[in-house]
Amino acid sequence: MGMQVNTNLAANNAYRNLSTTQNALGKSMEKLSSGLRINRASDDAAGMAISEGLKSQVNGYTVAARNAQDGISVVQTAEGALTQVHSMLQRMRDLAVQGGNDSNNDDSRKAIKKETDQLTQELTRMSEATKFNGKSLLDGSTAKMDFQVGADGNASNQISVNLSMANVKSIAAELNGGDLAAAGTKFDIAAIGAVGGASTFTSTKGGVATTITTANLGAPGAFTSVEGYADALRKDAAFSANFTVTVEKDANGAGTGISVNAKDGGTLGTTSAGTGISAGTAGTALTGTGLDFSTAANAQASLNLIDTQIKTVSDARADLGAVQNRLESAVNNLNVGKENLTAATSRITDVDMASEMVSFTRSNILSQAGTAMLAQANQSNQGVLKLLG
Repeated sequence: MGMQVNTNLAANNAYRNLSTTQNALGKSMEKLSSGLRINRASDDAAGMAISEGLKSQVNGYTVAARNAQDGISVVQTAEGALTQVHSMLQRMRDLAVQGGNDSNNDDSRKAIKKETDQLTQELTRMSEATKFNGKSLLDGSTAKMDFQVGADGNASNQISVNLSMANVKSIAAELNGGDLAAAGTKFDIAAIGAVGGASTFTSTKGGVATTITTANLGAPGAFTSVEGYADALRKDAAFSANFTVTVEKDANGAGTGISVNAKDGGTLGTTSAGTGISAGTAGTALTGTGLDFSTAANAQASLNLIDTQIKTVSDARADLGAVQNRLESAVNNLNVGKENLTAATSRITDVDMASEMVSFTRSNILSQAGTAMLAQANQSNQGVLKLLG
């Protein structure tokens, strides 16, 4: 090979290799300093696109978990208030049971009414005061609240909390001015010795009639008192599943007949229930009075009204409890999903430090060697000067 001065092929080759090594060394230093395998799209275009999509899901899951926690807080706020509503309704029920006793005089009944009025007012106040972030929960103004518990924009990523059944303001209004069901249908019994055989009762609700016939309660003469006949009715499975019975008494405390109520709130028929029992007389409903304890019969009707509201609150609390469990499950699922997606993103974007350190060490050594060889190549043409000397 001849000796040239204008072109130093050895130096050019060394320079090219040194430039490649320096680029590799720079990328290794960038990856080691950032901890990321992908610092720009050119490092891995497909991996960058996948990782950004995964990051969107991870960030969405993080926010969705916070949303679900907010939902749990809303449910706990509403359910906690309903716990107190239940306590007040139970106290009202106790008072209604007390009011059903004819040992109460007028002053006692007025005292019972005063306490229930105060409790009803507190129910109204609670319904207006129970709020979350300024939104009322129990006054009926917020029927439903939707919570975004997923990272995507479709219906399956939302959970709805139904607050329509938790309308405490409506419950208070019903207790304060609702209609009391009619007193039970009364069946007079002129001679208890004539009562015997099976008894039949029919109630109608929503246009649907339900007829119940008891078992044979005994032959005529089997009962010595109206109380005994009422006890026999209570022990009959078919009757007790659908009706309640109380004994009507005269001024001397002697039983004169029975009063029967349908448990489903239906209207009881007045047809004679059986042998020795006269045709019934339907009770009169009280309209717009709310709770009334002026008589034992009205106290019983008030008791039924309170029981209806207790059931309403129980249903609302059960629904809220079920939704809270669902939200908690959603949070757990989001946390698991976030963990797995974060791991997937890490496998794509994070650098293997040990492997990259091997590459860095190799490039560093090659860089030093390339620099030395470039210096040697630049000196290789110095021999031409001796030919000229």
